Formats: sequence, structure tokens, C-alpha cells
Amino acid sequence: MRKLPLIGTAAMLIATVTACGQRPPAEWTLAPQKLESPAGATSSEPQLSVSSKGVLLSWIERVGTTTILKFAERTASGWTQPMTAASGEKWFLSYADVPSVQRMTNGTLIAQYLPSTNELLEAYDLVLTYSKDEGKTWSAPFMPHHDGMQFQHGFASMVDMPGGGLGIVWLDGRNSEFKDEDPASGTMTMRFASFDAHWKQTADLEIDHRVCECCQTTAVTTTDGVLTAFRDRDDQEVRDIAVSRFEGGKWTPPAIVSKDNWMIDGCPVNGPSMSARGRDVAVAWFTVKDDVGLANVAFSSDAGRTWGPPIRVDDKGSLGRVDVELLDDGSALVSWVEYADGASDFKVRRVEKSGTKSAAIGVAAVSGGRASGFPRMARNGNELIFAWSGSATPEGDAAGSLQVFTAVATLP
Repeated sequence: MRKLPLIGTAAMLIATVTACGQRPPAEWTLAPQKLESPAGATSSEPQLSVSSKGVLLSWIERVGTTTILKFAERTASGWTQPMTAASGEKWFLSYADVPSVQRMTNGTLIAQYLPSTNELLEAYDLVLTYSKDEGKTWSAPFMPHHDGMQFQHGFASMVDMPGGGLGIVWLDGRNSEFKDEDPASGTMTMRFASFDAHWKQTADLEIDHRVCECCQTTAVTTTDGVLTAFRDRDDQEVRDIAVSRFEGGKWTPPAIVSKDNWMIDGCPVNGPSMSARGRDVAVAWFTVKDDVGLANVAFSSDAGRTWGPPIRVDDKGSLGRVDVELLDDGSALVSWVEYADGASDFKVRRVEKSGTKSAAIGVAAVSGGRASGFPRMARNGNELIFAWSGSATPEGDAAGSLQVFTAVATLP
């Protein structure tokens, strides 16, 4: 059964304090401009990914009782016409655990979505489908898990495997039911599956036996192999960010990126994000210290084996919802939702390994609740694309349906 997240009071997570002792802002700036979105009315839950063809935006739309997973790609002439990857009547819908479409290195489109298996238990399966003809037709749906149990299977991250094929990590609730005879039961697990170029499953492995119940996962491919990050959970309810590397057909024991020692008796619904170039990796995440929500980033130059110290990204307080993109010079762009003076904003800034930071740059004012979802950011060359959910009406979130918005900026 998927446990309900125990979110603390707003005062606990978003209390604001003025950051002190920081380096002066570097002379670097960005000018995000609103970009017409390909998503229609009643759209939400955007996801962004990048391939050799450019940035791909996916989202869901609701028509009556039907949920539709759509996508479009950003080309030199603008967004392509939206296409449908999958649709269904009974999908599990969440602002945090969202379906997505990505383009693999070999050009294949791959989609993942979440059909409900038991609405009362909030149970659902993780289902995959692929297209080799630019989205015109899609394969029969299939699953990376085979436990056959009505529990949560979601929060997936898909990644190209070295040598071809697909890798996918996800949170798996097959052991989440407490059993008196099994002291290891009652936990959410982190699992991995891989498929070769012919879509034969080649792996089905557990990465971690006890992880946070409903925080997003992230995975990247480095020159050393696949690296994943997620919010771990120990026996004392400390829920810090951990990484694991896929080496020799096995996953390394999870290692904590930064010992934040955030103890929270419930899931904060706030997972990490990673970006990799060669052996360089940046990971961004949310934590809480002294009742203040923080957005942090850390760097690794050895494919995630070791990490530099955490660098705080927000200014006065954060709701998290982070994303990160490495730049060619080794610095990173980090986005997050800032909360200050009663307002929440989708922001981005450049951060160097030394800790030097540019001024924070606003992308859009967003809802501090679930309406804005998890704003996303993707880089293709010198172009940055941003995506988030907002009210489709000028009166505000409560007045109408949500819609996916996009913005664009050029790196200086």
C-alpha cells in the first residue's frame, strides 16, 4: 500500500531566513522568455528530456474520464505537432509521480505510464511502450516488474544503457505490507530492469531494500556506466540522498551524497535530480535544516564515487522541486521553487564547483501547492527550455483547470 506523505506545516518547510556568508553573485545572467506551449487545455505534469533531435516535452491531458500522454519536440522551427503515446481510463494520477516520453540514443521513443490496479490502495503498475516510427505506432504495453502484486510501482527514471538498450529504475512496493513473520517487510524498495536492443529483458534487480516511499528517482549515464540517485531511508527515519552505480552487472551499495541527517517521519515528496557529462556529475536535492527548506547541489568528478560539499542554491527558503543541467565549463544550472515573503517562484541560477553563484533568475511565479507540479528544465546546446503547470485562467488556480506552460532562454 502506498503510504500517505506526512508533510510538515508550511512554517516548518518554508520558513525563511536570509542566507549569510555567501560569495558575491558572479556576473552571469539569463533572460527567460515565455514560449508558446504545444500542450492544450487541461494539461499538466510536464517532463523534459534531451536527445540528438532536441528537447522533448511530454505531458498529460484529460478528456472526460480519459487520460492521454502526449509529447512534442522542439525543433529549429518550433514545437512539432503533439502526438499521443498512450491513453487510458484508469490511470494513477499524481503531481509527483508522472508519466513521460523520451527518445533513446538510437531514435526509439519510449513511454512509461501508470495504470491503476486498486484505487482504494493507491496501487498501480509501471507500464512501458515504445515506437520505432516516430510515434505513429506503439508496441504492445509491457512491464519491467513481474511480482503481480497490487502495490505501488512508479517514480520511474529511464536511461540509455551503455552498448544499447534501455535501463529503468523505479520505486517498488511489493514488500510494503507489514508481515509479522518477516521483519524486513513494510518497506519501499528501489529496483532496476534493463532491456536489450530487441526488447528482451536482461535484468531485474533490487538496488536498495528500504527507501523513501514517494520521492522521485533520477538516473544518468556516465562514461563509467549508469548512476542513479534517490532519497534513502534508514531505521531512524533519516531520509538523505543516496547514489548507487551499476558495475559488472550489479549495483554498488548505496552511498550518501551529503549527511544532511534530515529526520522526518514520512515522505517529503521531493526527490533529487542529476546531470552528467563524461565523468562529471551534478546532483541537486531538497532538504530541511533548522525548519528551513533548502535546495542544494553537489558535484562529482569521478562518476559519482565521491562528492564535493553541498552548496546551497536558494536565497531565503525553498520548496525544493529541483532540476539541474551541467554546462560545458563544469558549472551547473540549478532550478528550484523559492518560497519567500508569502510567494513562490520558479527560479534558476548558475553554480560553480567553488561555490560561486550567479544571481537567482526568475522564470515564472508558480503555485506553492501541488498545482505547479515539479517545474522542469532541459538544455540543448545553448538553448534552455523550462516547463511547469499553472492555471489556465487569469483568475488563478482555483478558478479553472491547469495548463502546461513553457519558456526559453539562451545561454550567454
